[in-house]
Amino acid sequence: MSSGSLERARRALFAGAMLTAVVLASAQAQTASNSAEASTASFTMTSPDIANGKKIPDTAVFNSFGCNGRNVSPALSWSNAPAGTMSFALMVHDPDAPTGSGWWHWIAYNIPADVTSLPADAGDPEKNLMPRTVVQGRTDFGAPGYGGPCPPPGKQHHYHFRLYALKVPKLDVPADATAALVGFAVNANSLGMAQIVALYGR
Repeated sequence: MSSGSLERARRALFAGAMLTAVVLASAQAQTASNSAEASTASFTMTSPDIANGKKIPDTAVFNSFGCNGRNVSPALSWSNAPAGTMSFALMVHDPDAPTGSGWWHWIAYNIPADVTSLPADAGDPEKNLMPRTVVQGRTDFGAPGYGGPCPPPGKQHHYHFRLYALKVPKLDVPADATAALVGFAVNANSLGMAQIVALYGR
């Protein structure tokens, strides 16, 4: 074989090796990406009382402002929190409220990492159904605890029940922090989020 043929053969082998390395690296990156996506996607929240795209029952509706519900917060449970989760925070928001910034209906944080559910009516601070470490923040009703939906008559509103897995055991915010301040701290420490978006209108 001539020297020119040998050189061409060496170049072909090198190109083949490089192509194989690129393909393997791409496959490994895709596998890692798929694993990360699967891990995030597996963090889910469910409820026997509310469901995605379904109307919130009267038991969970506010009992004032022209509404006649019982104001009982729905039971919630969750599973497959991201690795490294040290606590949870729950934030319930109606972005459709005619305020310019929506309406915060329920804020609860410093939920221990080993907790996987909250019973119905845990949003009533006087019932003491929350774990001892939990802080229920001030909502747009002006007080801590759950406040159910009661939108103005007209279109249905969307109620986002969002549970955040956090990388810190507790949030460093004042006990009377606004929902916006709590939300800032939550997003700064979030490892993942599970949610249910339920509906209510009248």
